[in-house]
Amino acid sequence: MRIDKYLANMNVGSRKEVHLLIKKGIVAVNGVTVKTPKQQVKESDQVTVNGDAVAYQKYHYFLLNKPKGVLSATEDHSQPTVISLLAPQDRYQGIVPVGRLDKDTTGLLLLTNDGQLNHELLAPNKHVDKIYRAKIAGVADDETVKTFAVGMKVVELERISMCKLTLPANLKRGEYLKLKLEDIVK
Repeated sequence: MRIDKYLANMNVGSRKEVHLLIKKGIVAVNGVTVKTPKQQVKESDQVTVNGDAVAYQKYHYFLLNKPKGVLSATEDHSQPTVISLLAPQDRYQGIVPVGRLDKDTTGLLLLTNDGQLNHELLAPNKHVDKIYRAKIAGVADDETVKTFAVGMKVVELERISMCKLTLPANLKRGEYLKLKLEDIVK
């Protein structure tokens, strides 16, 4: 791939900003200063910007403890989204929520730019287990279980588990952890 795309994908800057870094002569591949943003680079190459290594990682995975009032969306002009909770250096191209939690639902939400994994976790025929904690008005009994099966209004809903992931007890609302693929799939 082109060096400008490589660096933009790794959040070094926009393509325009990367072009300026190349023009300044501070981008190198395998110890050789890059002269053009069109230079081809492999994932295995040693890329540095101003002497700092920039390792390529194709896919990124984050486990977010979604707070209330935040949309499970990539962008919205009037309300905060789960992407806005990521630090700027973690807002990689293509990062999206895996599924969605309603605005006022809290808990475990996976964010990734791995489209294949996203599909595997959301495809209806895959039957990925998700566990929720619900707070209801009143006392739960056998009738409550029947009512849940057809749908009912809850006071609070929190996702606590999805596939082999469990929401860590010490992860505060709005915080997230970086994951590896093997943390998510069996």
